[in-house]
Amino acid sequence: MTTVHTLDVPGARLRYEVRGSGPLLLVMGSPMDAAAFAPLADALADDHTVVTHDPRGISGSTLDDPAQESTPQVRADDVAALLDALGAPDADVFGSSGGAVTGLALAERHPGRVRTLVAHEPPLLELHPEAEAQRAATDDIVATFHEHGVGAAWTKFMVTAGFDLGGEDDGAQGPQQQPSERDLANSARFFAHELRHTTRYLPDVAALRAGGAGVVVGVGAGSRGLSTYPTSLALARLLDTAPVEFPGDHGGFLARPSEFAETLRKALAGQGRQPGR
Repeated sequence: MTTVHTLDVPGARLRYEVRGSGPLLLVMGSPMDAAAFAPLADALADDHTVVTHDPRGISGSTLDDPAQESTPQVRADDVAALLDALGAPDADVFGSSGGAVTGLALAERHPGRVRTLVAHEPPLLELHPEAEAQRAATDDIVATFHEHGVGAAWTKFMVTAGFDLGGEDDGAQGPQQQPSERDLANSARFFAHELRHTTRYLPDVAALRAGGAGVVVGVGAGSRGLSTYPTSLALARLLDTAPVEFPGDHGGFLARPSEFAETLRKALAGQGRQPGR
């Protein structure tokens, strides 16, 4: 059974879902909402209490000021507030893409609240081998959104990230055939108020180590051509740890939730499989 809750936090009201029983596991994305993680959460709910949420300003989580910027730090404070509301001193955390960046900020800003963080393909473009070009491409995507709208921005985003728009992917965040009003609003918030902050975040390795969280860096088996692959490997090198290979590409949890959940369980237990290099 899944229960739906709301929580007032400074400047926003968060919508979150709780399902399952067992050790607490927070599953998050950004800008992806709770609905995107429902199949994965269902696959984990037999042996975990799984909490998913809509990041502030996304889907069911409303903002007092719609123009507020979405930074990893603000999103991390929201997650800490969720832990407080759950009466949980700490939890394991799985974050994918921007949610992985949120998880890193949470572990840095709130020492002791994260037991193990599995950071799946964080788009830390400042760690990319071509960081300057990636920064310029991000600025161009944001400009494209403001000049030509959501569809054009998503197309440029997907090409820049390395997806083959002519082939099939594993359901990574991207444009839809007929986006709903909510999809359009979420996308607009992502491009106008989130993308730059997330991709330009630089993790504080010393703070991560001091905070006591174990950090596992996840990469998709099919992600080698994506911009998040080298950023994930760079983070793993900074943390002096081996990355763990997950099924699929950047959105593997969407297409293969059961298989992905089993790999996540192993990663949390320290048994993840290292990708071949």
